[in-house]
Amino acid sequence: MSGVPTVTKSGKKRIFYFDALRALAILAVIFFHSSKRIRALIMSYYSSPPNLHWIFGDFTFAGLVIGVCLFIMLSGALSLGREWDIKTFLGKRIPRITEPFVFWGLVFSFIILFLQYQFPDLLHVVDTFDFNSIANFILGAFSANSFGFGPYWFFWMIFGIYLIMPVLNKWLLHADLKEAEYFLAIWLISCLFDYTLMIEFPIKITYFSGPIGMVVLGYYLRHTKRKIFSGRLFPIACIIVGLSCLLIGSYIFSSSTFIFKFNLYSIFSAIYASGIFLLFRNFSGIKLPTFMSNPNGIVRKSIYSLAKYSYGFYLIHQPVMDIFIKILKYFLSTIFSASALKYPKYPPPLVQNTPF
Repeated sequence: MSGVPTVTKSGKKRIFYFDALRALAILAVIFFHSSKRIRALIMSYYSSPPNLHWIFGDFTFAGLVIGVCLFIMLSGALSLGREWDIKTFLGKRIPRITEPFVFWGLVFSFIILFLQYQFPDLLHVVDTFDFNSIANFILGAFSANSFGFGPYWFFWMIFGIYLIMPVLNKWLLHADLKEAEYFLAIWLISCLFDYTLMIEFPIKITYFSGPIGMVVLGYYLRHTKRKIFSGRLFPIACIIVGLSCLLIGSYIFSSSTFIFKFNLYSIFSAIYASGIFLLFRNFSGIKLPTFMSNPNGIVRKSIYSLAKYSYGFYLIHQPVMDIFIKILKYFLSTIFSASALKYPKYPPPLVQNTPF
């Protein structure tokens, strides 16, 4: 994984380990949302001690939550600490996230409404096809409240991050990494109390909490030169500790009827995400096999494509998944109903007792 920027045909410089992290992030998000569809199956494997079925299922549910964390960290790593003005930054970044959001939101809203109109038994998202019902469904889609659009909350979160980024960037341009460490130390306290222990910290540190710390963390981990972060054992240790705590905590607080998942901004998520980020960064200098290092090879091209279209994949994967499941259930029920009509189950004939 090269840390040296490569120039694409369009003239843009790309750092491969950033592309690899973004590709990993979108795959984690997709598999995480897929695992939510089999939540009942995962819960059915709950036992004491935990079996392999539960561990694997819990990993797809609790361990893959890391995808969103990586996306937020990458936004800080790529945007902070650079010379740019507010008008240029917002004029470039806001349309880049808004236009696909509006486009795909409208496209899948009308697809879902059309499917209900044509196949009323397939799904039910509106009671009637009047203007108010349709408008409420579409508004619900953009606010992540309608069927198929749950992950759309990410847009509003990243939109808010972009609004505060000019302030963060100006501060970090005139600060050294020790000041970033000061910010992150307080942020980690908020992660521990507010999002892990769920205990309100006596000192109000609201401005240090939530996704904003992930943004600064991404910037810091990209630029820090501290020796402890430069090796490969420390990132692996962070991954093991963070992931183990997420999985063990999930098991302890789960049951056969409930799966517990730590908050996205828990301290364990921060440790886990930091380990993955550093592992990709620190392994960027090693020599890889030709089929992986070749910029024109299938591996690099696949990773580049996943990274390039990751935001689009994020916006479409949930409605596509939900529509597919509804269609699959509809056709399966239709097939079984037709089979029952064709081969009805008659009661067995009565057997008379005949004396010998």
